[in-house]
Amino acid sequence: MAHETALELVRPPAFTIPDRLRSYVNLAKPHVTMLLLAVTVTTMIMAARGWPSLGLIVATLSGGVLAAASANAINCYVDRDIDGIMGRTQRRAVPSGRVEPIHALWFGLGCGVVSMAIFLSFVNALSALLALSGILFYVLVYTMWLKRTTPQNIVIGGAAGGVPALVGWAAVTHTLAWPAVALFAIIFFWTPPHFWALSLLIKKDYERANIPMLPVVRGEAETHRQIFWYTLVLLGVSLLLLINHTSGWIYLAAAVGLGAPLLVLAVKLYRSTPATPAAAHIANQLFWYSNSYLALLFVAIALDRIVR
Repeated sequence: MAHETALELVRPPAFTIPDRLRSYVNLAKPHVTMLLLAVTVTTMIMAARGWPSLGLIVATLSGGVLAAASANAINCYVDRDIDGIMGRTQRRAVPSGRVEPIHALWFGLGCGVVSMAIFLSFVNALSALLALSGILFYVLVYTMWLKRTTPQNIVIGGAAGGVPALVGWAAVTHTLAWPAVALFAIIFFWTPPHFWALSLLIKKDYERANIPMLPVVRGEAETHRQIFWYTLVLLGVSLLLLINHTSGWIYLAAAVGLGAPLLVLAVKLYRSTPATPAAAHIANQLFWYSNSYLALLFVAIALDRIVR
């Protein structure tokens, strides 16, 4: 009897169907995907000079959701060893045991296949190719190579986050043009200060997992400097949409108004003493504000286009 009781104590908990569904949704990282969908819709509005057809929006977003789910689920499969070490990721579906690693892999591959089918059937081939390139870049280049080998992982890996802007533009126009590249560049240069701010807060996690994030390899003072310089570049790049009157006064006001607090936080972090509670507090503020900055900036892009 005592032996049976001991077995019951170590037996993994039974998961209900809703639990399983939530676990697979967790694999897709919906908090990240929502921001990417906002980028896609904004770009489509900009490309269409107004609202695209509802059918095209639904098809593009459906394909985009599944492409993001594919990349994120495969990422969870590949990173299952380090996710179990880092406190921020231990509760994810794979390291917590809620989803078997091989099931996460098959789920990711399946989402990718369905995503391509949607893009090819209801959008266009260029959007499908761009979405596929985003999946492959995120998994093969960022997750399997850059993340574990260089402190520039986030800088180069930021290219994957900019792909939805290209997909949204191609979905409407069947081509790529200057505004799509400018939107891509905004996300590309937004990624380092956003993610390095987070890496300052969870530096010990990366040390335990032996991930060469910038604060681990170059130190916190250098990370503060890099965040400042990339923020300056980001604010400059955000003004590129004013070239040839691509965007107007609504966007200009938003770019300046939203960029100013981000720059203030970057300056405060640059001047702060590394590895202190005050510096950590500023890094936390910068991380959370940078999310709002990007989301509201893209809302302003859409509003500017619709109004004009």
